[in-house]
Amino acid sequence: MPMLAEVVDAVVGADTHRDTHELEIAHPTGAVIGTRSVSNHTTGFAQAVGWIAEHAPGPRVVVAIEGTRSYGAGLTRALTEAGLTVIECEQPTRAERRRRGKSDAIDAHLAVRWALELDAAKLPTPRADGDREALRTLLCARDELTTTGTAQTNRLKALLRDGDDTDRAAARSRLSDTDLNELARRPQPREASRTQAVRHGEIRRLAVALREQRRELRDNRAQLQAIVGDLAPGLTDHKGIGPVCAAQVI
Repeated sequence: MPMLAEVVDAVVGADTHRDTHELEIAHPTGAVIGTRSVSNHTTGFAQAVGWIAEHAPGPRVVVAIEGTRSYGAGLTRALTEAGLTVIECEQPTRAERRRRGKSDAIDAHLAVRWALELDAAKLPTPRADGDREALRTLLCARDELTTTGTAQTNRLKALLRDGDDTDRAAARSRLSDTDLNELARRPQPREASRTQAVRHGEIRRLAVALREQRRELRDNRAQLQAIVGDLAPGLTDHKGIGPVCAAQVI
């Protein structure tokens, strides 16, 4: 299989950041044609497209971008819409950074060198927008819901362990939906001290929050299943592959 350097007219390396992106365009030999910085804004993206068109010695151009799903997302989208081939660039290793130093210009150059050594038939293209982006968003939301739910469960069980025998038994259980419903509806004890009233209020609040968290997780799973079903019909029919696992693979 030919290397990328054998089938392109130029390669562009992009080191992306919150406010600006550093670009380098080079010949297939690695010889630098030019460099420039553009803003992380639609104006900067348009400037990047025009600059590449002006400096590329031919139409076959590949752009290697570091961070296509983070700071480089806007630039990736703009260059793709302009008809350019964009690939996901691996970040330089620590050893590479120590050997060459650390600067935005150096990282853009490293992106060029890295891309030129790739197999032309196996380019690491960024994950597409649309349904795959929706899956990524849902998976991030699921991680956040799970982390928050774990913290709330631990806090609720800690409060229950300070209660009577019934509360301590609940603290040792899995806290089913029925348990949460009962805790959320628990009436305020009569003649409760301030400490007891605060503890009771927190138990109810956390029980309500966990009920909502579980409902949101079920909704999240249903959305994942619908998208996975469209992108890869039958994938979740295999044993051990649910919608969450399938979404991570896709």
